[in-house]
Amino acid sequence: MIQRQTLAAALLVALIATPAMAQSKKAAPATAAASKASSGELFPQAQFDLILKERLSQGQPDSPELRAALRDELINRELFIRAAKAKGLDRDATVKTQMQVASDSTLIRNYINDYLNANPVSDDQLKKEYDSIKAGLGDKEYRARHILVEKKEDAEALIKQLQGGAKFADLAKANSKDPGSKDNGGELDWAVPSNYVKPFADAMVALQKGKYTPTPVQSPFGYHIILLEDVRDAKVPSFDEVKPQLSQRLQGQVVEKHLAELRAKAGLK
Repeated sequence: MIQRQTLAAALLVALIATPAMAQSKKAAPATAAASKASSGELFPQAQFDLILKERLSQGQPDSPELRAALRDELINRELFIRAAKAKGLDRDATVKTQMQVASDSTLIRNYINDYLNANPVSDDQLKKEYDSIKAGLGDKEYRARHILVEKKEDAEALIKQLQGGAKFADLAKANSKDPGSKDNGGELDWAVPSNYVKPFADAMVALQKGKYTPTPVQSPFGYHIILLEDVRDAKVPSFDEVKPQLSQRLQGQVVEKHLAELRAKAGLK
């Protein structure tokens, strides 16, 4: 019943969050290989620098211990790569396809990052989005209970039981078809009206505290009897608190728009 906002940009999240893949390396000349082996380094320095930069960007503090662990990790990876190539796995058709997919993902991720850097989302755009969402949420939160049934006559019969003194929570546990609230006596968490479908929200906000709807409320889910338990001022997070999520949301929209342009140029819908 609750309609929660979802963030766009599954492509953006999936690709940006994907760990950087190691680039395939050409066989090094024998002299270079001997030099690496003698120094204990079996991997290119550029590879070490790249992964170190990623770890630091993730919040890990730079330290001799981190660098030593990273070197050990890269050595282990190189040994596994050599063993795999010695077995001919790099020539296996399936493995080659997997390597190509990984390479393509890296290329796409970098293209998206480059496009977003060239088309950044401004703070003004983020603030406008914040104000729009905030206005849509309203300034009040409501805590309610409800009983959901399939037929109007069933809801009317339950209302008669309430009028006769039956407890709302007991009727909800025994009759409600909403698995998310039934066992809690129909109790719903604090929420703003926009979290609910419109017929439910309109009926809820029209109630006085402690009162229930005198007639069944129809929604796409069935028929509701709604009891309003309490109302309070809405607790809206500050702009700074949600700025990262807003940025991701709008960046997703930028990527989706650009993808639509690319599809149009390719003659695709």
